[in-house]
Order: sequence, then structure tokens, then C-alpha cells
Amino acid sequence: MYGELGGYFSIDVSKSKLDVALLRNKKFKSKVVDNTREGHQELLEWLSKLEVAVADVHVCMEATGVYYEPIAIALHASGFKVSVVNPSCIKGFGASENIRNKNDAIDAKLIARYCERMSPSAWVPPPLEQRQLRAWAVRIQSLKDILQQEQNRLEALSVNGMDAISAHIETHITWLRAEIKKLEKDIDDHIDKHPDLKCDAELIGSIPGLGPLTVARILGYVGNVRRFDSAKAFAAYLGVTPKHRTSGTSLNGRTTVSRAGHAALRAALYMPSLVARRHNPILRAFGDRLAASGMAKKAVIGAITHKLAHLIYGVLKTNRPFDPNFLVKDLAVQDSI
Repeated sequence: MYGELGGYFSIDVSKSKLDVALLRNKKFKSKVVDNTREGHQELLEWLSKLEVAVADVHVCMEATGVYYEPIAIALHASGFKVSVVNPSCIKGFGASENIRNKNDAIDAKLIARYCERMSPSAWVPPPLEQRQLRAWAVRIQSLKDILQQEQNRLEALSVNGMDAISAHIETHITWLRAEIKKLEKDIDDHIDKHPDLKCDAELIGSIPGLGPLTVARILGYVGNVRRFDSAKAFAAYLGVTPKHRTSGTSLNGRTTVSRAGHAALRAALYMPSLVARRHNPILRAFGDRLAASGMAKKAVIGAITHKLAHLIYGVLKTNRPFDPNFLVKDLAVQDSI
């Protein structure tokens, strides 16, 4: 419990504004500011006028895309303890309070009460080089998505004989491919400039199935994987752990992937999991064993993604590149991890 000058300061983040609530002495003070640098400064000045003790204030917000990060970094730089929590935790807490209504002001107060009751762990801002790498990786993936769309359009127009429009699309495709190559080089140069990123990229890249772009997305989204206490914790962060649905004798549901984790990174590992299913010796044997037991193809890929998360954690934790003969019995035979 914080003193009279402290409290629990929550922020409901959206693209354009921040709804904030300060819970102090069982009373709320609320404010709305723009989600801009000017708005962030206005928020800090407001807190200063309230004479809050920086050391005794716990700030809490949800991880909402990229929009939470600037204000979280600004508050952390000002000395506040900042926590960034999974939105599903706040949703579950709200359900426990039987909250029936929902708007930004209500959500801000709910987050403050969650912070008071649950005391979430402190958030550490990712270093600048990680955030830059993430931006590069997101940009190149966006261009690849556009390239695929244009290739689909070209195929459809070619069937209909639209030669003039097809030529225009071909020009755009040529430009996209050139830009993607430039960005790939920029990513390589960026990683080479930072020894820690370069070392981790080489370790992750040694795992068959993980290409340079996937490696960049892993490092850009997650940063230091070693901060997780275990491979299971890392897999849970990605949302690729098994989710069991059994209760007594009446409920015996199908086991699925939890998906309560980093959706963008989980999606980034889907195609690499398909590649690893064929070309990674450990995961190929693992997948064959699951398929032989009657597991559905999609479930096998989910299990491989789960195992792939363990391999990523393993090479980084041990600082050793992937070796198919290293701990084969523990990593490739035990299906429980």
C-alpha cells in the first residue's frame, strides 16, 4: 500500500488519446490527454501539480499494439514504476468484478484497481536498437504482404487479358522486390552494428526453418529471450502452450493452443514451423511421431511451433548453436515440454 502522496496510476491507451485515473486513498482523479508528446508532457505536469511521489506511484497500462510504448517510455524515464500487462488479464479481472459497462473512463479505473490488487511486475523499456529492428522487420513484412497481393492481382488480370493494367502491376512488383532487397540489407547492417543482436541472430538462425526475416522479427518483438525463467515461460509468452479443457466427468474438451500471448510473433512462426516440419531433423521426427499417433495436421504444426519456441530458448540460454545431436533424448522424445 502506497502512502498519501503515492497511489496507483492507470492509463487506458488508444491511438489518439489517453484516459488516465489516479487511485489514491480510495478515491479517483481522472484526466484525458492526447496521445502525443505534448499530451505526455501535459500528463507529467498534471501529476506534478497533484504532488504525487514518483517513487510511490505504480503506473499500469495494457499492451495495446504500439500505442502504449511512447507514454510508457516517458513515464519510465521520469522515474515511475511502470507495468504493461496482457489485456486478457484486465478482461478477466473485470469479469471477476462483474463489470457490466465498458468505456474508456471505466477501463482506466478498472486497470487502477487491477494494479492495486495484483501488483504486476515492472516493465523494462526495450533498447532503441531493438525497437528499430522491430520497425524494420514490420516494414519489410508489410511490403511482402503487398507483393503477394499484387501477384494475385496480376494472375487474375492476366487471365482476363488486361495487358495494360498487368504491365503496370508488373512495374510495381519489380519496385517492391527491389525495396525488399534494400530493406533486407538494411536489417543485416543494423544487426551487424550491434554485437548482442548479431550474436543472438546467429544462434537463432542456426535452427533449421528460421530465416533472416523471422530471426529479425523474433529479436525485434522479444528482445532478450534470456529474461524468461524457462523455455515454458517463453512459450507461454508467445501463446503456443497447450490449453486443456477438462473438468470432472462432464467436460472433456479438445486440447488447443492457448493463443494468450504475442499474436504477431506467433503468426510470424507459422510458416517457419511448416519449413521446420520438413527440414529440422528433431522437429521432423517429432512431427512424424505425432502424425502417426493420429494427431491432426494443424495440431501437429501447433506442437512444432511450441517445440520451436523451446529450441529458440535453448540455443540462446546455452549460447550454443543448434545441434541435432545435443540432448536429443530430452528435446526430441519428451512430448511434454
